[in-house]
Amino acid sequence: MSPDTMTASESLSNSYVPLIASIDVGTTSSRVILFNQLGQEVSKHQIEYSTSASKEKFAAAGRRRLSVDVNFGEVREPQPIFSAEGIAIEANEYLEIEDLEIDKFGPTLTFPKPGWVECKPFNILAHVVQCFAANLISVNKVNGNRISNGLPPYRIRSVGIANMRETTLVWSKETGKPVVDYGIVWNDTRTVDIVTEKRNNTPQEYQEHLRSKTGLPLYSTYFSCSKLRWLLDNEPAVKESYERGDLMFGTVDTWLIYHLTSNNAFVSDVTNASRTGFMNLDTLDYDEELLDYWNIDRKKINMPKIVSSSEFYGNFEVPECTRETLTSIAWGILNDFCQRKPSVPIQGCLGDQSASLVGQLAFKPGAAKCTYGTGCFLLYNTGGKKLISKHGALTTFGYWFPHLENEEHAKPHFALEGSVAVAGAVVQWLRDNLRLIPKAEDIGPLACRVPDAGGVVFVPAFSGLFAPYWDADARATIMGMSQHTTSSHIARAAVEGVCFQARAILKAMSSDAFGEGKVDVDFLEEVAEETYEQAPLSTLAVDGGMSRSDEVMQIQADILGPCVKVRRSPTSECTALGAAIAASLANPNREDRVMWKDLKDVKKWVFYGGIDPKEVPEGKIPTPQVKIFSSKSNDKVRRHHWKMWEAAIERSKGWMKSIAEDEELSNGKATLQV
Repeated sequence: MSPDTMTASESLSNSYVPLIASIDVGTTSSRVILFNQLGQEVSKHQIEYSTSASKEKFAAAGRRRLSVDVNFGEVREPQPIFSAEGIAIEANEYLEIEDLEIDKFGPTLTFPKPGWVECKPFNILAHVVQCFAANLISVNKVNGNRISNGLPPYRIRSVGIANMRETTLVWSKETGKPVVDYGIVWNDTRTVDIVTEKRNNTPQEYQEHLRSKTGLPLYSTYFSCSKLRWLLDNEPAVKESYERGDLMFGTVDTWLIYHLTSNNAFVSDVTNASRTGFMNLDTLDYDEELLDYWNIDRKKINMPKIVSSSEFYGNFEVPECTRETLTSIAWGILNDFCQRKPSVPIQGCLGDQSASLVGQLAFKPGAAKCTYGTGCFLLYNTGGKKLISKHGALTTFGYWFPHLENEEHAKPHFALEGSVAVAGAVVQWLRDNLRLIPKAEDIGPLACRVPDAGGVVFVPAFSGLFAPYWDADARATIMGMSQHTTSSHIARAAVEGVCFQARAILKAMSSDAFGEGKVDVDFLEEVAEETYEQAPLSTLAVDGGMSRSDEVMQIQADILGPCVKVRRSPTSECTALGAAIAASLANPNREDRVMWKDLKDVKKWVFYGGIDPKEVPEGKIPTPQVKIFSSKSNDKVRRHHWKMWEAAIERSKGWMKSIAEDEELSNGKATLQV
């Protein structure tokens, strides 16, 4: 019995329990999660990518054996795989790790040159299909038990997609296959020469004009525009396809929707399209001036239609090209699923950080979220107001749910975004380089063995400083050590370094949102003596690896102070949940939304377990299924520590530039002496 055929179940009951499937493609893994109305995971399957680095390490190890079993032969030493947060993971029933020994397609993630990061588009598609099949098999088993016990079965009603942004893929309109067998990942830096040349040859006034359209810093290797330009300049096959009008350009969301819909829908939602550098935030469409700036001829390239985050894109269908990657059982179950009536639509799409904002239920203007992964990503919801930051943040879209009845909620919602380059990565460094801790999870307990950092300040700028400082020449520094300093002080200073950077971004964002006419005002401190409700930012919603530590989140709350409470989500999969919410709200008619009816309904079910607090007598309001961390810090001590942090930042800036200038000066003196 297929998990989504209703013949057996209808004989027992006319009802079913609706589920929404979320496809979540990150930098290092692909997963599919099935959510119920409470925002709980009913089923989940994940494939964690191995990398070219893993393959080289495996080969270098000479395939060492740990033991020999008489029945099963030689056993190889397992290679460690780490999540984006630096947590060691092992394969289990719900999590696979790419097997580089048997995968003829090679690793999904590769690093061909220093600073280059590539992904295989076909692998990503195949992994998503495999994860979807695994979930169907799992739900099939569960439904058998539910039906035998007189319970209604589960049924998937729609699909949402969350994906890493900016990653750039190109494929052929004629064949649907990649023109080159790789995509350029968001954190690839090969385009540094392109963006540097653009910056040097563009007047400052014109730079600001273009930035007002995109909301993005023009000269970052981060965004898709320079990546597409590099492919056209360096890959003859891409250039030839472009000249023929055959080239299709898109980010990961576009690639997946194109191949997973029966109508090959060629679309990108606003949260992804706004990261390409080609989209005008005001018109919600591609801008000819921006395309001309990057020397892209709109008539020669196929670009996806820009759509909302929550609407019907097409019905789910498994592409034939993935058949060889599946077992016959999995292929059969997927085919049964695709042939059922009514068809299952793909109707939700969000870039990963926007999906996290939605999954954290940060719907109100002024709400903010922080995801602690390898780095930190902070989004600050500004509602329908587009703000171009004067303090180092960039402007993007949070979401667009056009079918909501409330006119304000139905408008595209803007957000300010800031990134911290190093978060979980500093924990990895403490574990792997300094060997202070055996596991990433030990960082919180070690840091809390001491009440403070003992005067130590750790600026974890291993690859420069991101928002709001934007100094690529900065480097990591540890200051203020003495003979009293212990491993606990260093661990605490490292955690505080991440939390201080998050505070710096939130301070910059609140200044953008509320600082008109006010200079050098710290809005996170200004309202400390006023009522909590008057704060421009009252809650920071958190998720991601480091957020799982109570100790780390308490440190974050103490650094933010009494104006801002830290709220940890009841689900660790906020990104995938955000895509599910987008899919649920896509139906134009409210009565057709089988999971959640509107944003308030989402909060009622996910935070309060289906109970509306307004309908409960006073004093019996259910406790939200979230954990809140409030500051326990002393105002004077907290402000002193912030001044120490700012001083340390100033001493960390310009390190590489200073060295280069010193070397240049030394070389000049040597020449003169000769």
